Amino acid sequence: MAKSKTDLKSLKPATRLVSTARDFSEHGIVSPAVYHASTILYPTYQALKEHKQTYQYGRRGTPTSRSVETAIATLENGFASKVAPSGLAAITTTLLSFLKPGDHILIPDNIYAPARAFCDNVLKNWSIDVEYYDPLLGGAISAFMRATTRIVYCESPGSQTMEVQDVPAIAEVARKAGALVVVDNTWSGGHYFNVFAHGGDISVQAATKYIVGHSDVMMGSVTCSEETWPRFKEGYETLGQFAGPDDMYLTLRGLRTIDVRLERHMRSALKIADWLKGRPEVEEVLYPALPGALGHEIWRRDFTGASGLFSVVLKPQSEAALGAFLDGLELFGMGYSWGGFESLCVPFKPNRTAKPWTRQGSCLRFHIGLEDPDDLKADIAAGFDRLKLAS
Repeated sequence: MAKSKTDLKSLKPATRLVSTARDFSEHGIVSPAVYHASTILYPTYQALKEHKQTYQYGRRGTPTSRSVETAIATLENGFASKVAPSGLAAITTTLLSFLKPGDHILIPDNIYAPARAFCDNVLKNWSIDVEYYDPLLGGAISAFMRATTRIVYCESPGSQTMEVQDVPAIAEVARKAGALVVVDNTWSGGHYFNVFAHGGDISVQAATKYIVGHSDVMMGSVTCSEETWPRFKEGYETLGQFAGPDDMYLTLRGLRTIDVRLERHMRSALKIADWLKGRPEVEEVLYPALPGALGHEIWRRDFTGASGLFSVVLKPQSEAALGAFLDGLELFGMGYSWGGFESLCVPFKPNRTAKPWTRQGSCLRFHIGLEDPDDLKADIAAGFDRLKLAS
């Protein structure tokens, strides 16, 4: 029999993830059913007038959505969660739920590029004042706060350049100013960083990544504190957000195994990052779990683990050499996602407006999948051989 929510709090995280949301299952079946629903019937005219029954309309929730949302709230240690059809939808719905014309929002300069585009192309056009800040400011963000600041947004670590933000210091400043702290928690999968224990108010994720874990579903999640939940829930429902039932089912299936998957991603990534640190072609490894890397001290203080995503800055080389490295990779695919079982490698150029990016070499972002790390190292080493020949 599934444990109650109160009982779950006494269990270790891995056990909670297996046990949570099991009360949505029926007939002794382990996993909750997939409900494909639009119309939901009311038994009486009185029930129709009252609108108090648990399920009222497909978009307003089904046992399938309730199960995955309950599980994500358990994962994130939050009050309640909602899912959206993508990570970007989770971000945009959150911002639209709490901002109005004339408000001011602080955005880290390393923000996920599609979220930056939304801020520049939508929020600014709606007379919301968007200001970018150096993600390493910490408590010094107090100099940027205004009477109209409503949200301080964080992405920690940044999904390309891996800056770890001092969320507790930022949250202390924001709380005094009456602003909310929204954290993109995708890198940790919600499993290795507790947004709420570190002062944040809302956690957003591209659940597409580590929660789903199999590169086959687009999904976003928003987890709120008790204080922020009513306003977010209203905004979410007003904007008509929801996600498909089959995608929600696969999201819950992936979440059940996030503990063991992330541990494997982390162990392999640490091995490969440490090996890359000693390669002559590499200028710097950007992976906060690596001792000596930028942000390591804050990561060690605030996180309980690391994922498989990190970046490297290569020593300067030609475009032809970079192409030779990438085109011959056999185990690393080139694709703009991460968090799945497969390894990926993509080049990127940081977009900065608050503080210039000064490193001269090309940047590569690696996602270390579930393959054997020795095979992955051999694939990268062969790529470096091609890079040398093309230089």
